[in-house]
Amino acid sequence: METRLILFGAPGVGKGTQAKLLAEQFGIPHISTGDMLRAAVAAGSQIGKQARAIMDSGKLVPDDLVIKLVRETLASPHAARGFILDGFPRTLEQAKALAGIFKELHISRYSVVNFVVEDEEIIRRLGNRLVCPKDGTIYNTEFDPVEPGSSCPACGTRLIQRDDDKPDTVRERLRVYHAATEPVIEFYKQLAVVLTIDGTGSVDVVNREIRLML
Repeated sequence: METRLILFGAPGVGKGTQAKLLAEQFGIPHISTGDMLRAAVAAGSQIGKQARAIMDSGKLVPDDLVIKLVRETLASPHAARGFILDGFPRTLEQAKALAGIFKELHISRYSVVNFVVEDEEIIRRLGNRLVCPKDGTIYNTEFDPVEPGSSCPACGTRLIQRDDDKPDTVRERLRVYHAATEPVIEFYKQLAVVLTIDGTGSVDVVNREIRLML
């Protein structure tokens, strides 16, 4: 049976972690906007060449190009047995465009997994994250044997907190999310495809809840 999922939720709710797990469990690709762009650029496709020129100039890739890229990716053999979309759609306009792509590709069965976590819990979670600036590995002071100012267990590089994870920045990211992205969930609720997941549990518990609801 083909499994097609759109993972949805604010920064820090655990979408990325669950996307990787679900991709392994169902044997389907985890597709993020960033991954799609990098793959298109690496492949040298027409869309990839356009995207590279825009990114090299320091600008954001516009919606129309991202939408073309999503269509190209979902129509490829890579996604024939299903997919997990992570990071798209982010706006109502993108959601409507994706609905058009689904119609064109005759995709009628899919689920939107909406991770729900209180804002203050997200701020706390992200505040616990430390990153190795050498290889990008993310650690959490709550679960890993690290603390602010300590060294990376793998390479010894001093761990840092990303600016994106600092409380004031997280609050602004959440403000943008609630304003621009939450309307997308209302769009999908009208289509009766939303599965709401409490994202505050452990990784294993949340993963089990998702699989039970599919």
